[in-house]
Amino acid sequence: MNTEVRPAPKRPNRRPARLATAVLTLAVAATLAPAPALSAQPAVVGNLTAEKKPKKDTGDWAENAYRGQVQVIEGSNPKAKTITGVVFDDRDRDSVQDRRERGINGVTVSNGRDVVTTDRNGRYRLPVYENMTVFVTQPRGYQVPVDEDNIAQFSYHHLPDGSPELKFGGIAPTGPVPKAVNFPVTKSRLTQSPQQHCLIGGDIQTYKLVEADYASNGAFADLAERTDYAGCGALFIGDIVGDDLSLYPGIRELSRTLNGPARFLPGNHDLDFDAPSSEHAFDTFRDEFGPEYYSYDSGKAHVVALSTVEYPLEGDSSYNGSIDERQMEWLRNDIAQVPKNKVIVLAGHIPLLDFADQGSKKHQIDQVAEIYEILEGREVVALGGHTHSLENLRKGDSMEGWKELFGVDGLPFAHITAGAISGDWYNGRLLPAGYPAAVQRDGAQPGVLTLDIKNTKVTERFTVRGQDDAHQMALGLNTPAYRDWYAQNIQKKGSAPIFRNALRVPQADLGQTWLTTNFFMGSTGSTVQVSVDGRDAVEATRTQQMQGEEQLVGVEYSDPAAVQEQLVHGGSVADRSMHLWRLNLPADLSVGMHTAEVTATDVHGRSYTETLKFEVTE
Repeated sequence: MNTEVRPAPKRPNRRPARLATAVLTLAVAATLAPAPALSAQPAVVGNLTAEKKPKKDTGDWAENAYRGQVQVIEGSNPKAKTITGVVFDDRDRDSVQDRRERGINGVTVSNGRDVVTTDRNGRYRLPVYENMTVFVTQPRGYQVPVDEDNIAQFSYHHLPDGSPELKFGGIAPTGPVPKAVNFPVTKSRLTQSPQQHCLIGGDIQTYKLVEADYASNGAFADLAERTDYAGCGALFIGDIVGDDLSLYPGIRELSRTLNGPARFLPGNHDLDFDAPSSEHAFDTFRDEFGPEYYSYDSGKAHVVALSTVEYPLEGDSSYNGSIDERQMEWLRNDIAQVPKNKVIVLAGHIPLLDFADQGSKKHQIDQVAEIYEILEGREVVALGGHTHSLENLRKGDSMEGWKELFGVDGLPFAHITAGAISGDWYNGRLLPAGYPAAVQRDGAQPGVLTLDIKNTKVTERFTVRGQDDAHQMALGLNTPAYRDWYAQNIQKKGSAPIFRNALRVPQADLGQTWLTTNFFMGSTGSTVQVSVDGRDAVEATRTQQMQGEEQLVGVEYSDPAAVQEQLVHGGSVADRSMHLWRLNLPADLSVGMHTAEVTATDVHGRSYTETLKFEVTE
C-alpha cells in the first residue's frame, strides 16, 4: 500500500498581503496615530527544515517559536473503525517523528467525545465517527507547534465528504481515515513553570476591515509589546468576527503580531448561519482556527475551552447559550483525567452565568448546574465574554435571575466576564490613538484580561487598551443637574448635547450629589475609600451588593463619566454595574475648588489611587 506523509489539511491561503489601512474622512479634530506595522513571519510550506540541534527555550518568542503542524499519514480504508497515532517529542522541530524521537506516555488525546491517554510509546487509539476532530491536550512541560500566524496546531478534522455547501466554505473533504495522525510537541520550560500568565481576549468582533485596524492600533499593539504570555499564550473567547467570516484572514494577521501561541473559541457571531444542522454550525471557524472545544495544560493550570453556543435551535433561527450532549460527555471525560492538585480554568464565549444578562436564559448556559456537579471539589475559575462588559464575580455572589432561571443560590467559584477588545462594538468618537472610545455597557473601557497563576493561585488583572496596569477606575459626579440631563436625553443616544459643567455642583445640591467610582475589576471583597481635601477617608458604598437582589438599573446606578461619553457620541448606556461605588459629598464644602482622592483596593489587596478635582459654586 502506498502511504504518504503530509501535514494536516490547511485552508486555502485567503489572507491578503497586509491589513488595509483605513483612510477615514471624519469631521473630528483628531490626528490618527499610524497603525503599528504587522511583523512578517516566514510561511510554513510542507514540512519544516530539520534542525540538527534542538533550539533552547529562551523565552524569545520571535526567535524560538516552535513552528510546525500535525503529521498526517494518509490511509485508504474508508471503513476504518479507529484512528491511531503517536504524541512525540519533536526534538528537531520538523513535525515528523524520526527514529530517535520518543513517544510521550500519559498524554490525553480525544475525538471530541472519548478521551484516552497515550501508552508508554506515546501511542493512542480512538473510535471513529463522522465529523469529528481529533486533538491532543498539550501536556505541562511541552508546547504544541504554531503556524506562521502563531495559531496553535494540535488537531485534525475528519469529515470525509467535507462540509455541506456553505457561504464561507467550511471544511474541504478529508477523505478516508488516515493511517496515523501524529501530534508533535517540544519541551518547554515556559509551560513547565509553576508561574503562568494566561492572556484572555474577548470579542474582537470585526464587522468590517477598518475595525481590524482599530483592534491593531489598540489591544493588539499592546500585546505586541508584551512578552509575559509565551507559555500559556492568548485565548480569544469568541465573536472573533461579526458574522462576516470572510474577515477571518484579517484576524490571522492580528494574531501574527503576538508574542505567544494563540488559541480561539467560537461565538454566536462566528456561526455558519446557512448550516443545515448544528453539527456544521462552526465548520468555517474550525477550518480556520481548529476545534470548537478542547483543553491544554500550562504550569499547574488545566485550561478547558468550551463551545457554549447552540445553533440553530429546532424551529428557530436564533441561538442559545448551551452545550450539546457530546461536548458534555467530553467534558466529563476530560475532567476525570485531571489531577486534583491542578486549577481548572473553564472558558467559553457565553458565560456560565453573568451579571449583565442575569435575567436572560439565552445569554447564560442551560447546563450550568450539571457543570457545577462535574467540577465539585475542584479549584476553578470560570471565564466568559459575549456581554461586552467587565465582571469579577466571586464565590458566594448571588443574583435573583440566577436562582429563578437555574436554581443557583450562590456561585461555587469565581466567574469573570473578560470584557471585549472591541469594547462597545467600536462605537463612539475616534480617539487620537486610532480607535474609537467604545466605552462598554458597564462603563468599563476596552482591554484584555490576564490570569496570573502561581501554582494554583489565580490572580486576575485587567489592562485597559493603551494604558498600564495602574489605570483601574473612572471617577465622576452624579448631581441633580446630571440626572435632569440624563432624563431629557436618554432617548437621544449618540445625539445628546454635551453635558456642561460635569464637575461643578451648586452648594445647595451637595446633599444630593455623590462621587462615583467605577472600579473596573472591583468585586465582593473590594473597598473604595474617599478623602476630600485631605479629610479622613470615608468608605464608599457599592451600588450592587450581589446578595440575591434584582439587577439595579437607572440613572442613580449609572456611571456619569461613561454615560456622558455614550449619549453624546454613541453606544450603550452604562446605567447598571456590579462594580460601581458611590459616596455622598460632604454637605459643608465651601465654594471653590476641591480635590477627592480615591483609593480602590481589590480582593487581592492591591490598591490604586486616583484624584478628581471639582468645583462647588454658589
